[in-house]
Amino acid sequence: MTVGLAALAVFVGATMQSATGFGFSLLAAPILFALLGPQEAVSAGVLLGLMLNGLTLATERRRPVVLGHDAWRLVAWSVPGLAVGALALRELPERPLSVLVGLAVLAGLAVRLRGGAAARSRPRAWHAPAAGATSGALATANSVSGPPLAFYLLARGATPAAMRDTLAAVFIAQSVLALPVLLVSETFVLPAELWALLAAALAGQVAGRRAFAWLQGERYERAVLAVLVLSALAALAASVV
Repeated sequence: MTVGLAALAVFVGATMQSATGFGFSLLAAPILFALLGPQEAVSAGVLLGLMLNGLTLATERRRPVVLGHDAWRLVAWSVPGLAVGALALRELPERPLSVLVGLAVLAGLAVRLRGGAAARSRPRAWHAPAAGATSGALATANSVSGPPLAFYLLARGATPAAMRDTLAAVFIAQSVLALPVLLVSETFVLPAELWALLAAALAGQVAGRRAFAWLQGERYERAVLAVLVLSALAALAASVV
């Protein structure tokens, strides 16, 4: 029962990730946290993220559209955040972290919706450091690292393909960097169900490709904003369960 529920959560999350560029941890992380424990859930999330995003960039028979300058800046600024997040994972209870994630995403959504078209301007100098560091901290604290990056790339005016591929590149780099951080902090613990989760993630990634082909233009941005709303609600719900 536990393996089946965990695999279902991973499949649905992987489908969402493949379709929009992020969202895997939104659905999978809360359930994996509850079923496996925080350290096992984060460790599994790092490996699953490596596989999912690698498949997005390498197996779709197309040339990836990665915003290289933005990707490198976000990855560089995520490094200090990764260390802070690993410390939080080891020392802090899960609920306060979930509350902070939910409130931060809702605040970002409010700014985004209020700004409308004006929000699609060139990001200010502090936007990339803030998005990268926050995303890095969330990556090792609870695996929900996508929302800050999504807000940044929406403001950047990235096309659906560029946003999806840039997110994948950043997530891969964060996962590679997160592994030694988790090992050093002694919070890297692999669950026994890892192989079932990897299979579910592979199936979800393939299923999400068709959805991405349909999500273009305004439909894509609406889908991204909907995923961000779900992300906030899931984080807040996890804090009271």
